[in-house]
Amino acid sequence: DGHAALAGRAVGAGGGAAGGLVGGVLVDTLSWRWVLLINVPVGAVVLLSSLRWLPESRAGDRRRLDLPGAVLITAGLGVLAYGISQTEAKGWTATATLLPLAAGLALIVLFLVVEARTAAPLMPLGLFRARAVSSANAAMFVNGSAMFSMWFFMTLYAQNVLGYTPLEAGLALVPSSLAVLIGSKSAPRFMPVLGVRNVAVLGTVIAALGFGWQSLMTVRGDYLTEIMFPGILMMLGAGLTATPLAALATSGAAPGEAGLVSGLINTSRTMGGSLGLAVMSTIAAARTASAGGTAGTVGSGRGTAEALTEGYALAFRTGAGVLLGAVVLMVVWLPWPPRRVSTGSTG
Repeated sequence: DGHAALAGRAVGAGGGAAGGLVGGVLVDTLSWRWVLLINVPVGAVVLLSSLRWLPESRAGDRRRLDLPGAVLITAGLGVLAYGISQTEAKGWTATATLLPLAAGLALIVLFLVVEARTAAPLMPLGLFRARAVSSANAAMFVNGSAMFSMWFFMTLYAQNVLGYTPLEAGLALVPSSLAVLIGSKSAPRFMPVLGVRNVAVLGTVIAALGFGWQSLMTVRGDYLTEIMFPGILMMLGAGLTATPLAALATSGAAPGEAGLVSGLINTSRTMGGSLGLAVMSTIAAARTASAGGTAGTVGSGRGTAEALTEGYALAFRTGAGVLLGAVVLMVVWLPWPPRRVSTGSTG
């Protein structure tokens, strides 16, 4: 249901905004460890509430959990991301880098083999024969690889360079969190007018402009022009892009597979984000080190802050380039569906 999907995105955006604030309070008053520990009681409450209030529903085929597939893809992506993160310290040709990269790729290939043979696969490969499904997932993967890194580097820039406290950094990113909500709620209004494909392209272009603007950051950055406005552009574009891509993907699936495709496109976004963040972090750390700084710390001198800023700026320039590549991918590959495509369950 389109209204339920919009409500879900609204809750998600609100949770993102609240998460930054709550995380800042926890770090300021307790410890950074509480940013992780808080998930335990929250998860317990959600689990108990789900058992108590969520209505039960069952699929007719009673699909089994594809545990081997889940383990293989999780391990493969994790090992691959670890290998990428090793490149900054060890280099691309070091054994410590090549071994996890090769192992991660091997696990992913094995995952594909298992998915092709199992009766109830975690990711039915046959779905990708539909152009709408394969192209939308590819676009979401590429977009996610850039957009997920925004929160990470914006927080580091605010704290490590501008000297914000964790709470101040969380407050600084609230407008960006709200921009995701605005983009997500606006996309279904534009899709019947501009076309689903065009809204996805427009959102990605807006996000790329935000990334490019953010890459102009300086050591003495002004909040409005070097955090708030570029952050709003990045996340407004993210919200505008996610909804039409999810709608395109589900439009290419059979009615009984719409839920599976909806979950798949969210998985593509998360997978792209995890690998993209590993790559962007490596790029930023390498640039910071070459500029005479120590990655991840401010240090005591202005030179270190400048080096960090150069690293973060390069990450945002790279992200802008990735998003422009995503624009080309979408223009070339995404199908031209009817203007009215269901906004479906996009999570």
